[in-house]
Amino acid sequence: LLTALIAASLGLGVLIGLALGALGGGGSILTVPALVFLLGLTAQEATTGSLVIVGVTAALACVEHARDRHTLWAKGFTLAAIGVPTSILGSQLNRRVDPDVLLLAFAALMVLAAVGMLLRSRAPHEAAEAAEAPATATAIGAHLGWLSLAAAGLGIGFLTGFLGVGGGFIVVPALVVLLGISMPVAVGTSLLVIALNSAVALGARASHGTFVWEVIVPFTVAAVVGSLAGKRVADRVEANTLTRTFAAVLLLVAGYVAVNALLGTV
Repeated sequence: LLTALIAASLGLGVLIGLALGALGGGGSILTVPALVFLLGLTAQEATTGSLVIVGVTAALACVEHARDRHTLWAKGFTLAAIGVPTSILGSQLNRRVDPDVLLLAFAALMVLAAVGMLLRSRAPHEAAEAAEAPATATAIGAHLGWLSLAAAGLGIGFLTGFLGVGGGFIVVPALVVLLGISMPVAVGTSLLVIALNSAVALGARASHGTFVWEVIVPFTVAAVVGSLAGKRVADRVEANTLTRTFAAVLLLVAGYVAVNALLGTV
């Protein structure tokens, strides 16, 4: 049984690592369901384990992206820090809203983000290749004001707290659609934000969280390997293709979430 558990953890870890490495998100939204429904962990164990798995994987994947200058450090740290108070506010509001309504809002947000990314991917200026990222990052730093960055950070923090997710699937669309950052740079910056958010949340759980290490360790190792492979995919695929792929992932997950929410309200 333990061998089967480790094997399943390895397989699932590779898949989630691929999502994080190539798309800069999808890890947290996939990790918890996998740990609960496929590996038999409780929700509390899964959310705690997910923070370790996703946090470590995102941090190491971020290092790989940073080597190609695909990470905006100042904006990543700022987004993570600014979102703390609104995340707390969103978490408080979350308790007062029906779970099925939250799920429908969650699905609607992903659909809007996906549509926005698909429309933006058709624009001529989105054709920049990943090799041009250093110049792209410099131009972004020159043109994006701190006010718009602060507004994005507050919005991401609120949505993260309100919808109960920590995720890159919110950060990446926000960076691409709201701030005009290219997909490769958005991926690298998203990984930084995910790693920071996971570290903060993990610190809050350290004294009382339950860590199922026989699942967490192989899952994390496999996810790290998968993220490195995902980085290679990102290096070989143009930004528009990655943008559209991520939008498709958002639409698929949104459909699954919406169906479950609607069935829950019947």
